[in-house]
Amino acid sequence: MSHSPKKFFATANGAGPIARFVNWLQRIRTLTNGDKLLPSHLRRGRIGEHAARKHLRRFGLKFLTANFRSSRGEVDLVFRDRDCLVFVEVKTRSSEDWTRPAAAVNARKRRLLSQTALDYLRLLKNPEVKIRFDVVEVLLEDERVREIRHLPNTFVLSPPYRYG
Repeated sequence: MSHSPKKFFATANGAGPIARFVNWLQRIRTLTNGDKLLPSHLRRGRIGEHAARKHLRRFGLKFLTANFRSSRGEVDLVFRDRDCLVFVEVKTRSSEDWTRPAAAVNARKRRLLSQTALDYLRLLKNPEVKIRFDVVEVLLEDERVREIRHLPNTFVLSPPYRYG
């Protein structure tokens, strides 16, 4: 008896058994770090970054890398939007009771993101490209994405830094 490979990956009403299994594995990987369960704040962060990546790809941005680290800090996601490099900070919260998640991107955080973005550009031999800094707010409810807000061009390269 022969089965079509397509049946295992997709059916008329949705995902086939292999696709469902792969999705399940991805959800588990998002929630764990190897054999250990991640602390809840790291688990929320991973869920938020994954949701932000999918959201921005849906709008045509080309994903380049995640969690770029330099000696000065980390940029959550890096995308290309036509001729512009986009450095994305993802803020994930389970509640908006006190403030908007983007409010956590204060002057100190903007300075660190600026420095890290410049380190990334140095690795690319300082290409002549436009850059921008976006924030994506991800709101969760019971560790499920309730809402995603993309805030493009949230801030400019922090002084005294310049590029281009």
